[in-house]
Amino acid sequence: MIKILLLGVVFVVGLAVTSTSMGAGDRDKGKALFQICADCHGQNGEGNPNISAPINAGQDEWYIVRQLKNFRAGIRGADPKDIFGAQMRPVAMNLVNDMALQDVAAYVTSLSVPKPPITIEGDIEAGRKTYVPCVPCHGEEAQGSMSLDAPKLANQYDWYIVRQLQNFKAGIRGLHIKDIYGKPMKPMSQMLPTDEQVNDVTAYITSLE
Repeated sequence: MIKILLLGVVFVVGLAVTSTSMGAGDRDKGKALFQICADCHGQNGEGNPNISAPINAGQDEWYIVRQLKNFRAGIRGADPKDIFGAQMRPVAMNLVNDMALQDVAAYVTSLSVPKPPITIEGDIEAGRKTYVPCVPCHGEEAQGSMSLDAPKLANQYDWYIVRQLQNFKAGIRGLHIKDIYGKPMKPMSQMLPTDEQVNDVTAYITSLE
């Protein structure tokens, strides 16, 4: 069953190689545009747990662009229960064209922040075993893969990873008809049926450098 799921995920996300078009963003222009993001995500993209804003510093450029497009188009944050995702749509709509998205993404990718603090308790060794089905897409070090359309997971707040896994499980994220890359995450996340397993795999991911 796991093998079938993995093959399906690899097939779907592999489509991104031909469907994702990236131009070169201008970091200086992106820095100026990023000021509308900095109120929540911080001047260095460090995020803010107090307002549930994740780290975006150092995330892959292609992924930042896609998520901003999805927020702007109402593909992500459309579910009424995704209150934090819904807050992103008006912000993303201020980036009026694809070049602006690429400029912001280029700037965000150039940033780096220290490893975030641990706030979720989990069994790292158990999480390492649970993470095995995630490796083909997200990589052994959770570094992500553009060719498989899988984002970087390392160096992210643990509470944010937990929330996204729970959102995928509940169908709050990834069920929009146009979210073809988020959709495979529902069956993958359902392989973590308990909160304990979600916390364990999160603890392992956040232990990675």
